[in-house]
Amino acid sequence: MRALRIKLYQNMVNYKLPSSFQLKETYPLPPYSTVSGMIHRVCGFTEYHPLKISIGGDYYSKVNDLATRYEFAAATYETARHAYKLHSSEDNRDYGLARGVSTTELLTDVELMIHILPEKEEDLEVLYQSFKNPSEYISLGRREDLARIEEVKLVNIKENELKDTYTLSYSAYIPVELFESYSSEGIEFATVYKLNRYYEKVQIKKGLEQRRWKQVSVFYGAKGREVLNDNVYEFDEDGNIVFFA
Repeated sequence: MRALRIKLYQNMVNYKLPSSFQLKETYPLPPYSTVSGMIHRVCGFTEYHPLKISIGGDYYSKVNDLATRYEFAAATYETARHAYKLHSSEDNRDYGLARGVSTTELLTDVELMIHILPEKEEDLEVLYQSFKNPSEYISLGRREDLARIEEVKLVNIKENELKDTYTLSYSAYIPVELFESYSSEGIEFATVYKLNRYYEKVQIKKGLEQRRWKQVSVFYGAKGREVLNDNVYEFDEDGNIVFFA
């Protein structure tokens, strides 16, 4: 089977953890929902197209950056407390908007290798042409986190039964369901993430819908770790291991 492989470079980026606020922490790699959103935007898809995605890559270091933080808490405006006054015409009240400082964790010199396997064969050519000739600059993470395209290539994916342990040449998300043994040190030494994959709209009541996220549990396999030969794994034609989810 054929898939699209893209290599991206990002200078500084934040793939925000949903549970982090004052310190905006980042995942070590972009989650599936973030990558899927980028793909849909680049291709101009207006509805969900099922895709299998493999995410790998590395970064050089982490740094912290200061940012301005605005907070609206529906509190009555106070001159000494709030930076801005917002007037509501509905109840004829003045509300306060506070301004402060937050810290954002950034990954530096990020190199990503992403494999994309669309469910529909006809989507593969759309993916290839869209990334070869994007209509605007590509961002991944925050809107300002620009991504430079290093490679766009159609590759063949094949199964390979590992005879010996395989050392990861780059870090990757590895779906838990793909294997039983992760490394010679034991599965308990790997970081586990529960990542958003895609969402479905569910009607709560008439005229009101809510997004319900489908999630996938993955191990974060750091570069240099070993994968045991308990399972059959997939590789692209250049020998890069692939973990589709």
